[in-house]
Amino acid sequence: MGRGINTQLLQQVAAIAREAGEAIMQVYAREFAVSYKVDDSPLTEADRAAHRIIVARLALLEPRLPILSEEDVEGFPGADGQGRYWLVDPLDGTKEFIKRNGDFSVNIALIERGVPVLGVVYAPVANILWQGARGLGAQRIDGEGERTIQVREHQPGQPWRLLRSRSHPSPGMQEWIEKLEQHDPVELESVGSSLKFCRIAEGSADIYPRLGPTSLWDTAAAHAVLIEAGGAVIRFDGEPLSYADTDQLLNPWFIACGRGELDWTVF
Repeated sequence: MGRGINTQLLQQVAAIAREAGEAIMQVYAREFAVSYKVDDSPLTEADRAAHRIIVARLALLEPRLPILSEEDVEGFPGADGQGRYWLVDPLDGTKEFIKRNGDFSVNIALIERGVPVLGVVYAPVANILWQGARGLGAQRIDGEGERTIQVREHQPGQPWRLLRSRSHPSPGMQEWIEKLEQHDPVELESVGSSLKFCRIAEGSADIYPRLGPTSLWDTAAAHAVLIEAGGAVIRFDGEPLSYADTDQLLNPWFIACGRGELDWTVF
């Protein structure tokens, strides 16, 4: 950014996420229609309302950067000359939204040369916001105020707190879990949307293996939070998950993790 990544920018993006969350909750509080995209993923008026707010507000920030949103892939011109763009999921967890279980979020990330350098994840039902930005650490903001968050370091002999997707079961997950159980016991929990990354970032879970498709916008904002909290998101070949190639909208399989003693590439 022209003024660089700073607290003011992070606060501005957080305010945008909260405004989008308010629009989502207005729809959540009443009956709403559900339509389906060509890939059979659901779409509601809440997705569209949040998208309009986020795009309009990000366009007011200087310098104005390209925006890749799940709800307007065709309108994305590509990253700028410095590899920067906003990566947005206006409503991550639409299936959870439709089920009314609260496990959905607003995700806004700033990408720079493939790396998520700023991210905000807002869960409007719980009114919890997670944020992280390069050089500014990661924070959780809720009804009790703001606190710095960090991943926990898994110690040998401790159970692994493993998160898995609530709405997207992976056929190979059980085999993967059995390999992990050869080292230490595994405690399983199902959580929706990018909130899994945030749980790891704040130290209440250890690992989230994703053995199935996700899109760039599903992971980027929470990835930024996790990086600043001391964690990582790595592909199965050991390389960090990247957002540089926007021609390929699907992520490879990955593992979001805190700190621990295992080499995840052997899995």
